[in-house]
Amino acid sequence: MGLWEVIVSMILGLVEGLTEFAPVSSTGHMIIVDELWLHSKELYSLPVANTFKIVIQLGSILAVVVIFKDKFTQMLHLKTDHRQQRNKLRLSQVIVGIIPAGVLGFVFEDYIDTYLFSVKTVIFGLAAGALLMVYADSIQKNKIITTLSVDQISYKQAFGMGLFQCIGLWPGFSRSGSTISGGVLLGMSHRASSDFTFIMAVPIMLGASSLSLIKNFQYFTVEAFPFILIGFISAFLFALLSIRFFLKLINRIKLVPFAIYRVLLAAVIYLLYF
Repeated sequence: MGLWEVIVSMILGLVEGLTEFAPVSSTGHMIIVDELWLHSKELYSLPVANTFKIVIQLGSILAVVVIFKDKFTQMLHLKTDHRQQRNKLRLSQVIVGIIPAGVLGFVFEDYIDTYLFSVKTVIFGLAAGALLMVYADSIQKNKIITTLSVDQISYKQAFGMGLFQCIGLWPGFSRSGSTISGGVLLGMSHRASSDFTFIMAVPIMLGASSLSLIKNFQYFTVEAFPFILIGFISAFLFALLSIRFFLKLINRIKLVPFAIYRVLLAAVIYLLYF
């Protein structure tokens, strides 16, 4: 593998890591990079591309596990504080949250992959998701925030965020953008919504990635392995940085700045592509 392939792999890992959990749509960014830059690259053939996207997502998932390791050990009862266990996030609440998108994604996986993975659908998703985010921020100004911490989330809020996560199955809409907006509309703080969004993403992304990896395992060749490994490491490292930065920032700047970025990005892509 030459220097160019190393650079390409690192850049794609960077794109995945920086955008997977920000409300800007990592899938949309990956599709854009594919279509506008890598579509003609010989190394980045369709089989390798499919496998690559799956594996680098696992890098981003690993970053979430590292950042929220205390929450995961708490939910799995690997570390128990009997004095405070009653007011902690439960595994059952995460399961309730992932059911809607898990079922919908399983049923419509082929349709989504066949008909929705295009630059046109991404542009629509970016713009529509931006409107939802602006609406969520505007509504919260007139509402009392009932849930300041993810440990205070109710089963009703968990399921509601799960329903909003279904919108994120549309490429460009953004899983995190739709679920954080949903949490805000349900009376949660931006930080609590973000925390639950990231934690909820681990099982659903791990399940989807594992199924896709099994289906595409034949393309996991010796020649492609270095390219994929570099992308995995790059996605993990940049996801670590971006998640920590985002969580420190989200309660202060909220969603509107990300919505503005999405609209500008959609406009630039439209002008460049059409």
